[in-house]
Amino acid sequence: MDVLPFLTHNWALVLIALVSGTLLLWPGIAAGSGGGLTPDGAVQLMNREKAIVIDVSENDEFAAGHIRGARNVPVNELQARLPEVAKNKTVPLILVCASGARAKRAQGVAKSLGYDKAVVLGGGLKAWRDANLPVEKA
Repeated sequence: MDVLPFLTHNWALVLIALVSGTLLLWPGIAAGSGGGLTPDGAVQLMNREKAIVIDVSENDEFAAGHIRGARNVPVNELQARLPEVAKNKTVPLILVCASGARAKRAQGVAKSLGYDKAVVLGGGLKAWRDANLPVEKA
C-alpha cells in the first residue's frame, strides 16, 4: 500500500488522529513545560535538603488546607515577611498556592530578596492533593 494516496484520500482521518493524539498528550506536555517542581520532587527536597514550604495563599485559603508544616505568607506580604520567616537564604524554599500562579509571582519576589533556591510547586496544592499527599487544616 502506497502511503501518499492513502494520506491524500483520507486527510480528514489523518487530521483527526493528529488532533486527538495531541489532545491526549497535552496535559503531560503542559505540566512539563509549565515548570515547577513535582509533588514527589518537593517531598524529596523537603526530606533531603530540609526545604521550607511557604504557602503564599490568603489566610482563609491556608486555613482550609495546606501542606503539613507549611508557613503562610500571603503573596502581597512576601516582601516584608519572608526574611523573618525564612532567615537562612541558602535553604531551598518551596512556594505553593492553590494552582501555582501566585507562587510563580512569589518566586520572582523571593529571588529578588536573595533566595536563589526558591522553586514553585508545579500545579500548586491541587497537584499535591492529586498525588494523595497529606494536607492539614489550621
